[in-house]
Amino acid sequence: MSITVERLGSLIQRELAPIVNTVIQDSKIGYINLTEVKVSKDLSFAKVYYTILSDDEKTLNYAKKTLDEKNATIRMELARKIRNVRKIPEIIFAYDEALAYGNHIDQILKTIK
Repeated sequence: MSITVERLGSLIQRELAPIVNTVIQDSKIGYINLTEVKVSKDLSFAKVYYTILSDDEKTLNYAKKTLDEKNATIRMELARKIRNVRKIPEIIFAYDEALAYGNHIDQILKTIK
């Protein structure tokens, strides 16, 4: 059975969101929202974009460090959930700066008014 890159990306995003928030239950980070998953054409890597509610640099670095430390556990849990894929892609977490950039633009527009 062949699975397309887009279908695998949406499947990973749907299954990974509860796994990430179950594995990482830290009050410093809070809720981690997965915004997008991009899977490479050879299905070996999945770049997972996430956001958190805090814009503090220390919190963002702590969240990134925690996600990287728990990466193997998260990938193993994902493999238990997704059975129809031969090999689960390597997960790379990246902070999605689009929300922070949008908030920055919103603040600039408010100051102009």
